Amino acid sequence: MHEIIGSVCAIFKKLADIIWGFPTNYEWYKGIPIIGELPLVVIFLVGSGLYFTFSLRFVQVRHFVSGVRSLCHSKTSQNGISPLAAFLLSTAMRVGPGNILGVTGAVSTGGPGALFWMWLSAFFGMATAFVESTLSQITKERQGEDYIGGMPCYGKKLLGQAAWVGSALSFLYIGYAMLSTPAQGFNTLSAIIAACNDVTGNVLPANSWGIWFFFLVLMGLTVFSIFGGLKRIISITDVLVPFMAAVYIVIVLVMIMMHPGRLPWFFYVVVTEAFRPEPVFGGVLGIAISQGIKRGLMSNEAGQGTLTVPAAVSDASHPCEQGVIQAIGVFFDTIVICTMTGFVLVMGQAWLGDGASAWFRMELLDRFLTSCSLMIGGGFGYRAVTLIVAVCFGIFAYTSLLGYLSVAEICAKQITDNKYFILAVRFSNLGVLAFGMAASISGFDLNAIWNLSDFANITMVCCNLPLLYLGLAQVRRAAEHYERGEGQFCSATFGADVPVWDEKWSEGQALT
Repeated sequence: MHEIIGSVCAIFKKLADIIWGFPTNYEWYKGIPIIGELPLVVIFLVGSGLYFTFSLRFVQVRHFVSGVRSLCHSKTSQNGISPLAAFLLSTAMRVGPGNILGVTGAVSTGGPGALFWMWLSAFFGMATAFVESTLSQITKERQGEDYIGGMPCYGKKLLGQAAWVGSALSFLYIGYAMLSTPAQGFNTLSAIIAACNDVTGNVLPANSWGIWFFFLVLMGLTVFSIFGGLKRIISITDVLVPFMAAVYIVIVLVMIMMHPGRLPWFFYVVVTEAFRPEPVFGGVLGIAISQGIKRGLMSNEAGQGTLTVPAAVSDASHPCEQGVIQAIGVFFDTIVICTMTGFVLVMGQAWLGDGASAWFRMELLDRFLTSCSLMIGGGFGYRAVTLIVAVCFGIFAYTSLLGYLSVAEICAKQITDNKYFILAVRFSNLGVLAFGMAASISGFDLNAIWNLSDFANITMVCCNLPLLYLGLAQVRRAAEHYERGEGQFCSATFGADVPVWDEKWSEGQALT
């Protein structure tokens, strides 16, 4: 069975490698200094963020404070969900295992300098997130008491109101969720087992009743969550996301405070290695750049289009309000959470000296925990930290899982409100979740399952980025209206037909 599944995953890996690697597999391109190491997709992603940043006059900087203020004053709504709830739902999808595994993989392959390029791509990615989220708000639609939208909706409207485009992009979203869910199920169950082993001091045997008990508990919790609809999932992520982020940040800050003298060294080595990588990491600048940008995308998802659905369902007061909030989400994910992971990896120095070769043979989570041990020391302190990190890792994975399932359901409702179709999507997602956890129990290779997510990620990027260029003019007009602060956002003030916003303000006047 492993061989069959592995061969299927290998097909997706080859497809992902073709897209991710093009045109670095051509000798004439590889001969170009530095650029020859960068795939076209990486250049397109960073170039788009750079273009959007200058086109919108560094909107991610100018409105950062107002975005934080909007988050702090976010209110609940009868229609859709609050901007804060949408932010937490999207953060549940952003802040996942990639914040530990992705960063560890980037540093392992590209060296500490990959963190610098991750920061740079995230800064420009904030502008990309602003564009896609604002466009989602402009083009969102009403369905009962909820809003729907995102890439399927703005794709349909930008391509001549073609209904088949919206349906095709919705199916693409559902496929993305199904390909990404197995890895999150794998990681969630693996983290629970690791935490249990740490507490008991014993290793749970493969296929034991204890492991299958955790399997059934997770399946039960997931069934309870998704059959309660979007509101129930949001009520769960509203609690878990702030909790897991706060605990993780506190743990890392404690480790940093134990070694304050290493902070200047951390920034020095990240910046210098960004332009002068050590030979142990390949010694090629393009590898550091490519790894930083690629792993950064896996974490913050800017430009991928996957977080446009949570952005669209928010009942924001202006499209740009949610755009700025989603840009802050990229900042929080990469500049804050990923940097915390980077602190531990680089300051732990497990990648230096005689252990460097062993570093490449260790599993990614083990590498991170090795750095924790070098910073905390042995004994009870180390065991406590590894337990907390394992729990955080599991919550990261599970909230990401809930985010994928919620997006799949929203997109299913955009295709049809037929209850049997929606049930089929729910049960399909439960099936791939069960497959991911069963793969963990049977000892299947996680890297093979991550290939499914890798293919899904790059497919979404290739579909989403061209649409953002088509909708940039609308985003510019909305940004100009937002900055003038003149009246409500509606068809009359925007200069184009936005019926959902007209309805929103007419209902507000009626209530008044």
